Amino acid sequence: MKVYISADIEGVSGVVHREHTARDGREHDRARLWMTEEVNAAIRGAKRAGATTVVVNDGHGTMRNIILEQLDADARLISGSPKRYAMMQGIEAQNFDAAIFVGYHTQMGQTGVLNHTFHGGVVQSIRWNGESLGEFGLNAYLAAYFHTPVVFVSGCQYMQEEARHLIPSIETAVVKETIHQVFALNDSPLRAQQKIEDGVFEALMRKNHAMLALPESVTVEM
Repeated sequence: MKVYISADIEGVSGVVHREHTARDGREHDRARLWMTEEVNAAIRGAKRAGATTVVVNDGHGTMRNIILEQLDADARLISGSPKRYAMMQGIEAQNFDAAIFVGYHTQMGQTGVLNHTFHGGVVQSIRWNGESLGEFGLNAYLAAYFHTPVVFVSGCQYMQEEARHLIPSIETAVVKETIHQVFALNDSPLRAQQKIEDGVFEALMRKNHAMLALPESVTVEM
């Protein structure tokens, strides 16, 4: 089984401020470690379910956040930017059986810690055939284009709602509860990691995963 992982940072437990997400942030290196360990948890869950190939794409900011020397040795990492498919680079390269989203956040205009859509200072909304979509939705449709179902996402409780609106059967791990855009009730790293590992395992053990249906034509408004 081949598994693809797209990783962001705003949905990682403990991440609540620009100092966690910005390259020059005082706590960025701590957040990078939390992100890496949540990705490792997803890899462990995938391997428990029988995955023989795991490709991870670093999808946040400069896309050079995951600490390579601390990444599970059985996975391979796509890092650096810019990339043609951005947060989904690599999905086109192999016939993946499933896609996993780790550390995802809600779209611009919705409730959620550090929510935005690709660039919060520029993009107010992106509509796909009239429906507002965030990074989760747009990336899930790109995965569907490459015949890969998205079976799991981790983040806050509102990310869970946003994901289930599009894919009702998706497995989720709520690793923090949004209270406001800049503060949250966070699980400990170990608890968050266990939720992710178990959730990924459960997701991959299911059969006949649901995949978003691509419309014949698409109008995108930004």
